[in-house]
Amino acid sequence: MALLESLKQYTTVVADTGDIEAIARHRPQDATTNPSLLYHAAQMPAYRHLVDKASDLAQEAGGGHKEMAAEFIDQLFVLFGREILKVIPGRVSTEVDASLSFDTTATIAKGRRLISLYEKQGVGRERILIKVASTWEGIRAAELLEKEGIHCNLTLLFSFAQAVACAEAGVTLISPFVGRIYDWYKKEKGGAEIPPDQDPGVASVTRIYNYYKKYGYKTQVMGASFRNLNQIVQLAGSDLLTISPELLDQLGKTEGTLERKLDPAKSHASKEERIHLDEKTFRWMHNEDAMATEKLAEGIRKFNADARHLEEYALSQVAEKVG
Repeated sequence: MALLESLKQYTTVVADTGDIEAIARHRPQDATTNPSLLYHAAQMPAYRHLVDKASDLAQEAGGGHKEMAAEFIDQLFVLFGREILKVIPGRVSTEVDASLSFDTTATIAKGRRLISLYEKQGVGRERILIKVASTWEGIRAAELLEKEGIHCNLTLLFSFAQAVACAEAGVTLISPFVGRIYDWYKKEKGGAEIPPDQDPGVASVTRIYNYYKKYGYKTQVMGASFRNLNQIVQLAGSDLLTISPELLDQLGKTEGTLERKLDPAKSHASKEERIHLDEKTFRWMHNEDAMATEKLAEGIRKFNADARHLEEYALSQVAEKVG
């Protein structure tokens, strides 16, 4: 048996790509997208028709170049999402612009807008996850969206405080960033590789998983941003794992069976006390984690840079269309 098939016995496998052909090849349950992935997919000749369709819809919506570019991006996300959903049985994650990370009201509005566009394309909201940064403001937006039946994936999650706040808000899914946590600690140690059994990204996800299962939270844990196969192997049993096509290829070509590492039955042995977080406690607890504060801020900046890159591309497409 290949490791990928073995993993699928315990964990929902999610493809982290905008390339629909790669998704179809690996047969994951779900898929995630982001502006960077969409930008690269949009350059592929195979998806030119989706770019043209988004341009046409943006032109129909009218307004100035900036408004049309924003419309183009929303439509492009939804058109790619709809195509992805044709080749997977589960859900696709669609990202809210990182520039809204500290704006609860605007995040709610964007989440509703994306869902309405999907519904116009005949896609039900149960198949969409709105991806939001795990700031206090983002978590509050997700809490309200969830009450409206709009499911959310809370991303850029690095601290235990973020994980607890997301569970208390009743969000559908969290995406703790295993590889970026590993990167921070590796840099702190002067660039030396960290032994697999001491991987801090793996330890973070394991702690969160056990806490959620011990206290009966419904929020699912989806490990993300992997640097190597070992990190995936160590998290076999996580509710979901979102994996790049390159690592999916490696898993598919490597023979072997995986032992289940994360198991709800074992989570009750966790000695973690249950905590409740108001805003002040959340901000203090998150701030006490140097890695998490640095990586969240950096992640928002990077996601925003990717979004601006996509925006420039959108403006060029709009300008080509309307002159």
